[in-house]
Amino acid sequence: MSIKIEALAIPDVKLVTPPRFGDDRGFFSETYNAEKFKAAGIDADFVQDNHSLSAQTGTVRGLHFQAPPFAQAKLVRCLRGAIVDVAVDVRKGSPTYGKWVKAELSAENGVQIYVPRGFLHGFATLVPDTEIAYKVDNYYSKECDGAVIWNDPSLAIDWGIDPATATLSAKDSAAQSFAEFASPF
Repeated sequence: MSIKIEALAIPDVKLVTPPRFGDDRGFFSETYNAEKFKAAGIDADFVQDNHSLSAQTGTVRGLHFQAPPFAQAKLVRCLRGAIVDVAVDVRKGSPTYGKWVKAELSAENGVQIYVPRGFLHGFATLVPDTEIAYKVDNYYSKECDGAVIWNDPSLAIDWGIDPATATLSAKDSAAQSFAEFASPF
């Protein structure tokens, strides 16, 4: 068995499903292999790993981006719990500009999502104490950090949670609307 990599409705965003080999001890899974990713058209040179814990169900992190020259591609996976992960195309001139795709990632299903540069990214937790790990292909820059409000009505994203009970950071609560957003991509 090999890593399964398939395009979503926006073809540059990929679902990555690594095989799991299990026995009575648990399982083993190769979650990243540069050679196999490159063969599938993912040529990211990951330079940093990040890990987050969201204590409450309905925690939303996003929609985030890093502007050039610190734009980032991401490979996201769920270590514990479950999320709805969302990517919004904000590449100027793209036929899917302003469109979004989503996938459910969980510790149980082992599915990952690859989000290339030029996308807003965010997720909502579906269960408490959810842990996410993700690789990025560029370093974080506070000066290049930005966000668009997660529940912008013009995007109409289905996050799979009750918006009235969402938990957000102060930064995400104050994020700009999609109409105010001037894409740097």
